[in-house]
Amino acid sequence: MGTRLGELVERLGGQLAGDPNIEVQGIAPLLEAGVSHISFLSNSKLRAQAAQCGAAALIVSPNDDEIIAATYQGARIVTKNPYAYFARAAQYFASLTAIVPAPGIAPSAVVDSSARVAASAHIGAQVTIEAGAVVGEGAVIGAGCFIGREAEIGAGTELFANVTFHAKCRIGARGIIHSGAVIGTDGFGFANEGGVYIKIPQTGRVIIGDDVDIGANTTIDRGALADTIIEDGVKLDNQIQIGHNCHIGAHTAMAGCVGVAGSAKIGKYCTFGGAAMVLGHLTIADHVHISSGSMVSRSILEAGQYTGFYPLAKNADWEKTAAIVRNLDTMRDKIRALEKTIKTLTEQK
Repeated sequence: MGTRLGELVERLGGQLAGDPNIEVQGIAPLLEAGVSHISFLSNSKLRAQAAQCGAAALIVSPNDDEIIAATYQGARIVTKNPYAYFARAAQYFASLTAIVPAPGIAPSAVVDSSARVAASAHIGAQVTIEAGAVVGEGAVIGAGCFIGREAEIGAGTELFANVTFHAKCRIGARGIIHSGAVIGTDGFGFANEGGVYIKIPQTGRVIIGDDVDIGANTTIDRGALADTIIEDGVKLDNQIQIGHNCHIGAHTAMAGCVGVAGSAKIGKYCTFGGAAMVLGHLTIADHVHISSGSMVSRSILEAGQYTGFYPLAKNADWEKTAAIVRNLDTMRDKIRALEKTIKTLTEQK
């Protein structure tokens, strides 16, 4: 199934330069696009590729359009943010061929009689829904999912196969949770008495807002007493750990393998590169961007880009640097002693 360029622009906006009746079947990269595709230029460094692109149409910015128009022969959709336009166009093309699960409850599902499941929701095979749980309108619960007692799944939210969503946790509307994710596990809470660890019951919840995406095998711990909070629009990649009582601000995004220790408070519109780590009980302001592999060991109260790792080096060079770092305290003491001696000698002249 395809669509006319004119129809696409009517739906998504932008300015069309070219024949509105050209039909396209989908989106492809610049170097792979053919006459039935639309492609996009979001990086001006790829202008040469765009000029040679065989796509029926290109999504371009106003600045790039002035240059591309001189050599590219196809139609153009001009928009301020080509990458965002591409994302919306990709969503539209995907919707044309999407298979929407039929409403209803699979015969093998086990749904407690006190649970409230909307008639328009889809409950897959081998799903377990415990007492008092709520599943909203149009929600899709994939095969093998577990929804604990009094948990709530918002309208239009989809749980892929084998998601575990524990008791009393909540997620809002239009969320996505990928396979293997576990929401509402016990936080890592123990008191030490004479070398023996005493478990602290984790009685809080996980409260997730609207339009939140959670990747495969990501874990979000429930709060110890208060709740763990994930605000609207947050995007979490695969294999992320969010500790108990954390608060993640709206529209913050984290790449794979990020770890956030308990009670950290992270602001809105932040980004975290893959494998970044945040220690517990820290506060991070809005619009903070953490580079991949960085360790956040102190609170960050000012927006900006932060990086916390040594540049890659040959192992022998790294070992020399590490040895110097280990001796910095001794070197500092020696420098202070030398400064004191020089000062004394200078005063004696």
